[in-house]
Amino acid sequence: MSVPEFVVSPVPKAMEVDLERLCPPTDRYRIFAETIYPLLIRARGVLEKQAYCRDNGRGAIEPVLMLGVSLLQFMEGVPDRQAVEFLSYHLGWNLALHRRVGEPVFDRSALSYFRERLEAHQQSGLVFDQILEGLTEAGLVRRRCKQRLDSTQMWGVLREMSWLDCVRESLRLALEELERQAPLARPTFWPELWQEYVQSRPDYKAGSAVLARKLEQSGVDAARLLEWVQGLPEEAGPGPALQLLRRVFAEHFELEGETGAVRHRQKLSADRVYNPHEPEAHYAVKGHGKQKQEHVGYKVQIAESVTDQALAAGEPTREFLTGMVTQPAEESDEVGAQKMSEQQARRGWEPPPRQYADGAYISASAMAQAQAEGRQLIGPAQRPTPLSGGRFTVEAFNVEVEQRRAVCPASQTNTQCSRVQNQKTQEVIYRFEWTTHCAACPLRTQCLEPAQPHRQIQVGEHHSLLQARRIEQQTEAFQKEYQKRSGIEGTISELKRGHGLGQARYRGQAKVSLQNFFIGAACNVKRWTHRIIWMLRQGPQALASNRFGLPAG
Repeated sequence: MSVPEFVVSPVPKAMEVDLERLCPPTDRYRIFAETIYPLLIRARGVLEKQAYCRDNGRGAIEPVLMLGVSLLQFMEGVPDRQAVEFLSYHLGWNLALHRRVGEPVFDRSALSYFRERLEAHQQSGLVFDQILEGLTEAGLVRRRCKQRLDSTQMWGVLREMSWLDCVRESLRLALEELERQAPLARPTFWPELWQEYVQSRPDYKAGSAVLARKLEQSGVDAARLLEWVQGLPEEAGPGPALQLLRRVFAEHFELEGETGAVRHRQKLSADRVYNPHEPEAHYAVKGHGKQKQEHVGYKVQIAESVTDQALAAGEPTREFLTGMVTQPAEESDEVGAQKMSEQQARRGWEPPPRQYADGAYISASAMAQAQAEGRQLIGPAQRPTPLSGGRFTVEAFNVEVEQRRAVCPASQTNTQCSRVQNQKTQEVIYRFEWTTHCAACPLRTQCLEPAQPHRQIQVGEHHSLLQARRIEQQTEAFQKEYQKRSGIEGTISELKRGHGLGQARYRGQAKVSLQNFFIGAACNVKRWTHRIIWMLRQGPQALASNRFGLPAG
């Protein structure tokens, strides 16, 4: 569905509201009106230039108002319908948005159109960036500051479908899409497919053998339909539903050699389509054993500033969110960290001098990159997986990659060292071998399998950094410094419990990313508001210092 074009009228005059008479300085809606709303007004120029047309279309609702209503929605957790109702009778909302109760309101569907407009013009992070810019100007966040980073799971809107349901629903969507196109000569099997996949539903009380046959038949029917579509004229090209059917078919089925028979795959990939109505929601698993968590949805990377000063009694937090990155659920945290760096660089921020993260972000390459950029990546290096039979792992060997030298647990130096580079990934590894020392070694049974002639190990080119970190992380100084990372766990809990971060409201990664930017902005506004209220209650001395984010003057 296309988004209607709108014309933005000239900037309206600011409404004169007697804030002193209506509410005390510590009222959160008054603080929003005085501190946050001016930041949203700054965004009007970007919206007018990029998201609205100037000389055609119909009159638009004021975009600053739409931005403010959307932000208040995520701060107070209300849906579109209730947000519009609040504009009619909620005194606090009208005060925050510089409106008078009783002014005309818009239809709730306008909020959905506004979000689509932000997404379509790559302005999903606009409100988050504006609030962060205000925090920077207020001295609460610096462009180059210590940060902590972590990720969390986010469930998709829709539930996972069974294999049979996923294939059948993809077929139904493709058939209905073809039916809506211009009249075409239908194949002879069209009535059969329409009856089976559009007008009928399988009986799930049937036995597993019957359902398995239906799954195989759905693969045959999908192959027939896709083969027929290839013969269509170019003007009747495949739409999104047909492209999705091709993907689902390739994920679930394969064609046998010469016969071309359709067979269902016994094992499906984790990044397959789990629901054709939300194809970007993927499967991922986090943790092991009792800590194992599985979900179908997305992953969110959260960056937060870190301050070293201790808080006074009753003082609210000084930490604020500095980045929100939404990524596919199965993507690694290292990739997410790189995307976070790119997002902050586009905003004009410098890399954090110290970044606190857990073991999922710590690798030899990541530490080498941080070292080259003059920053520190603080986190524990994961230990290698123990070998079968309790044999010595790579960690038991003293490896000096730069000198091409390694000493085994029996104090024997390697006899060979080879440098190997993967032509596809360009990854470099070093292979160390002990060709003459292992035969009579007293530790042979602890190091080698019975059939192994001699021991060899493989390490990356930055293995020395890993070894140094594994030694360092045992020290008391490192463990005390690493405690600064733990605050991100409370932040994630706050975002999930207070703002609904754990559950997507919308379908698709782009819309979920917009949701997460609004969640991050709402969290920062709440924290900023709490600091302003605390500062106002400290008396004239704190007021004079203006160190806690009050508007100048």
